Amino acid sequence: MARIIASKYPIDSIGRKAVGFSLPFNGPAVFNPTFTTRDQTKSNLINYLLTNRGERVFNPNFGADLRNLLFEQILDRTTEDLKNRIQNDISIFFPNVVILEIQFDNEPDNNEINFTLTYQIQNFDITDEINILLQ
Repeated sequence: MARIIASKYPIDSIGRKAVGFSLPFNGPAVFNPTFTTRDQTKSNLINYLLTNRGERVFNPNFGADLRNLLFEQILDRTTEDLKNRIQNDISIFFPNVVILEIQFDNEPDNNEINFTLTYQIQNFDITDEINILLQ
C-alpha cells in the first residue's frame, strides 16, 4: 500500500545532499549549500527580488525591479503597480509559493524603502518572511 509523505519533498529527506546554494556567494568555497526546500525557496525569492528586469541572460522578464524604485518618485500608485507585478511574476516563476502579504514602508525623506514579503510554500506548513531595506 502506498503512503503519502505530507510535508517533505523527497530530496529533503537526504540529510547530506544539498538542494541548491544560497546568496550571496561568500562561503569558504564560494558557494554556501542549502539543504532544505525552505532555505532554497527563500534564496530563490531573494534572487528574484534583487534582480532588475533585463539583467538575467535569456530571461529578460525575470526580476522585480526593486532597485529602480529608489530613483522614481515614491507614490502609493507606484508601489501598488509593483505589488501587482511581483504577485503575477511569483505565480509564474515560483508556482509553489503563495504570497500572503506584500508591504512597503516608504521613507521618502531618507530615500529608503523597507520591503517585506510574507509567503507560504504550498503543500508544506511553512510560512516565512523576507525583509529588504533599499537605500
